[in-house]
Amino acid sequence: MKNIVILGSTGSIGENALAVCRNLPGRFKIAGLSANSRVDILSRQIKEFRPWFVSVNNKEAGLELKSKIGTFTKVFIGDQGLELMLEDKRINAVLLAISGSACLLPLLKAIDKGKEIALANKEALVMAGPMIMRKALEKKIRIIPIDSEQSAIWQCLDGRDKQELKNIYLTASGGPFRELNRIEFKGISVKDTLRHPRWQMGRKITVDSATLMNKGLEILEAMYLFNVPVEKIKVLVHPEAIIHSMVEFIDGVVMAQLSVTDMRIPIQYALTYPKRLSGEAGRVDFYKLRRMNFDKPDLKKFPCLGLAYLAAKEKGTVPAVLNAGNEISVDEFLKGNLKFINIPKVIEKVISRHKKIRDPNLEQILRADNWARQEAHRIINK
Repeated sequence: MKNIVILGSTGSIGENALAVCRNLPGRFKIAGLSANSRVDILSRQIKEFRPWFVSVNNKEAGLELKSKIGTFTKVFIGDQGLELMLEDKRINAVLLAISGSACLLPLLKAIDKGKEIALANKEALVMAGPMIMRKALEKKIRIIPIDSEQSAIWQCLDGRDKQELKNIYLTASGGPFRELNRIEFKGISVKDTLRHPRWQMGRKITVDSATLMNKGLEILEAMYLFNVPVEKIKVLVHPEAIIHSMVEFIDGVVMAQLSVTDMRIPIQYALTYPKRLSGEAGRVDFYKLRRMNFDKPDLKKFPCLGLAYLAAKEKGTVPAVLNAGNEISVDEFLKGNLKFINIPKVIEKVISRHKKIRDPNLEQILRADNWARQEAHRIINK
């Protein structure tokens, strides 16, 4: 039995990961769980899975949780809680489903402690990809991606020699505004943005999908995860979202991974690798599918994708600044303080004002991240 910790267990990925474990009884012990503040969901999870420990970032929520549960589960509270959980030597694997930049330090800690990594978060790799992959190599830790697109690439490459690779094709559904005229972007509401045509996801990633920044972050993620130049990473708009990504080899062969839109599929494979086990997800019905469509992304309508390509070429601290500017812009949009059409404008201004550090250490990455957040707030407030 594998002892696993799920960081970010109350979100969409965390809940799906627990569903996978529930469907495979006897294979996993849920040793630890974490949440920011949603103790109602966390309490239910604790009751069902009886983890050894949990971590709650919000102090008030953590104290509330302590009063609700028994003594079987130890509760860590505050910023250091995630790292303290990972100290336990009995833990075999860590599934990281924390949203945003908050995942970076726990990921580095998990690698440092020699844990198997199943990674659903893309922002950590965007911020510090070279550092993360270098540390994983030193510790001989394999990072298995959970993101459906990265999982597809990982499965198609299957350890093949990078010299055989010609191109990686990241597929994008195109989000809810794929067919909308650019002039109509001025009136886009939060409600419209959160109505994704294919996936049910958290609020932040759903907004990123609507701006195509999610695909932009995946470009950076793939560049670091698979150690390929950005010039070999292409984006295809594929509205049916059946092909989750493709790999083209130098002999002209293209390998693709197809499945229904269900996050339990890549989560299960990451947890059970190298075995494939029966799961509860649906199957592709090719008789009903009939056709699949592909198109080039419109960078004029979705400039966030172009900004991500720029950051991928610049490297250094620029990807961290891109990510931070996007996180603040999305948050302010969700609060009603920024128009949808202005999200890329804020990010572009932040990047233009940044003085790049070419080969940053962790402290410099965190400093660039903090500066970009403050700068984004200044731009939005003006």
